Amino acid sequence: MSNTEALVEDYIAMWNETDPDERRSLVARTVTEDATHLDPLMSGNGIDGISAMIAGAQQQFPGHSFRLISGPDAHHDRVRFSWSLAADGEGPVAVGVDFATVADDGRMRSVTGFLEPAA
Repeated sequence: MSNTEALVEDYIAMWNETDPDERRSLVARTVTEDATHLDPLMSGNGIDGISAMIAGAQQQFPGHSFRLISGPDAHHDRVRFSWSLAADGEGPVAVGVDFATVADDGRMRSVTGFLEPAA
């Protein structure tokens, strides 16, 4: 598994982790201290801000989980991947494409998300 694949696996895992302490640990392993996350519905800054943003999404969509559906594709310090959000056995309520920049230490420095029409 490449570093990029492992990084994106950790990114998806942090969105699915419901234990606040475990989630913060995953976020800290995945993004830099000064990381930014921005998508059409929410934003977060830094490890604590991004962890809180994820907690808010989990409250809005209880019982749902994120799944990688395409990628990651990477070049230089850029990464692109697609994901879906769905409850078990249900169709997705959201599908998106995220673009990230990766810092020298291998963690994400910024993430910009775009939502796609869910099927």
